[in-house]
Amino acid sequence: MNLTKKLSSKNFFIFNLVLLGVIFGFSLAFLSFSCSTSQAKKTARAEENPIIIPENALSVAEGLQTAFSAAANKILPSVVELKTVSTKRQQNTNSPWDFFFGPRQNEDGQDREYRSQGLGSGIIVRQSKDLYYVLTNYHVVGDVNEIVVVDNNGKEFPAELIGKDDRKDLAMVSFKSPEAYPLAVLADSDAVKVGDWTIAVGNPLGFMSSVTMGIVSAVGRTPVGGGPGNNINDFIQTDASINQGNSGGALVNIRGEVIGINTWIATNGSVGGSIGLGFAIPINNAKRSINEFITSGSISYGWLGVSLIDPDRDTRRGLGIEGKQGALAAQVFLGSPADKGGIRPGDFITQVNGKEVRGMNPLTLMVGDLKPGDRAKFTVIRDGVSKDFDVRIESRTDTVAADNKKLWPGVHVAVLSDALREALKLDKASDNGIYVTQLIAETPAAIIGLQRGDQITGINGESIKDIAGFYKLLREKTDKELWFNIVRGTAALETLKFKR
Repeated sequence: MNLTKKLSSKNFFIFNLVLLGVIFGFSLAFLSFSCSTSQAKKTARAEENPIIIPENALSVAEGLQTAFSAAANKILPSVVELKTVSTKRQQNTNSPWDFFFGPRQNEDGQDREYRSQGLGSGIIVRQSKDLYYVLTNYHVVGDVNEIVVVDNNGKEFPAELIGKDDRKDLAMVSFKSPEAYPLAVLADSDAVKVGDWTIAVGNPLGFMSSVTMGIVSAVGRTPVGGGPGNNINDFIQTDASINQGNSGGALVNIRGEVIGINTWIATNGSVGGSIGLGFAIPINNAKRSINEFITSGSISYGWLGVSLIDPDRDTRRGLGIEGKQGALAAQVFLGSPADKGGIRPGDFITQVNGKEVRGMNPLTLMVGDLKPGDRAKFTVIRDGVSKDFDVRIESRTDTVAADNKKLWPGVHVAVLSDALREALKLDKASDNGIYVTQLIAETPAAIIGLQRGDQITGINGESIKDIAGFYKLLREKTDKELWFNIVRGTAALETLKFKR
């Protein structure tokens, strides 16, 4: 048999196939052995050098975890959900048929009634037998018709509005229950510091008993950039997540003690939720209010009788109060406690009874918390010198606080700086003086004809050079009458005279 026939024979083909299988099997076995050996080496090395979490680090982390858990468990039974219903009547239904037939009413001729549901949170702070008192925000329950309290276990109880106050955005409701509920422990919010741990507890978006964690981002914040209107509180700022439904809930410290009442958030309008800018009313701002709500249903405020502003940089420089904390008494009510005690427009109030004033809202709170009849020492800076005045506080009413006819002198002014001259297109060579930024209606300054935009160059015929001189003349030369020398446009004028 020749070579060609041998190569094409059946036996030779089978031999080659077997040989190829042997080679493939050997290669596979070798590869498997190599991989298993490599894996065995890796396993051996891992066993020789295991990753160990340090016990001291675990101990610290577990301790902190235990603290947060304990704080949450302590406060959760004291925080409730508040379900509210507001009933409103609406005459115009805005129906397209109204174009042809006019606004429609119900068959009985009455306006249509609409029920709007709301949601918030509250803190159990007082107890009298089976009656429990819940502290919350005014904007949660202040204008509603029905209130239901829901406890941590989901049980519902009808509630009654006990008291409310829109200036502090606080309110109180009560409910009865045969079951016992723990009262929240109220801390000293004056001791809160930036960087302290915080835990926010409430019912955001209806998710009951939610707990979020963060730190104190700032203290003494005032409501700017979308904050609640007509609110005189200073706020604790936190990055703990706060959302709709958290209002009225508790902001607590690492011990589970209440340091604040969650109230509002600063948010991007397109987001509409928490972005780490939450604000809580310091609990010290509410402690006296709790007792007053229970006893009288409202909050009484002390009244000093001044209109306050936070002066701008040029005004601070002109009055020599740069870098000082406090609030400027721009106006004083004639016959008020401040007037009787010797405080005058232009006085920069820095302390009340030895306690530092951190701004307008804190001063308003400090005065409001004084009881009618109390005597308080007010420290002011006047003409660069610190002075003390003893003032007997009176009771604040909306009527007395809105009587502009007694607000002296009734004008807000600004330093006529080079920048302001340029903005108003005034001659830089114009005489010294100050610029009228605002007139308050019905006040003496408005009655005698002063106008916004006037440049004040003198008081009662005596020239003024700066804002310090303005307040000095106002204080010392106007006991009997008041009139201003002004420049209006290009004309030098005198106002009418106001007899005191």
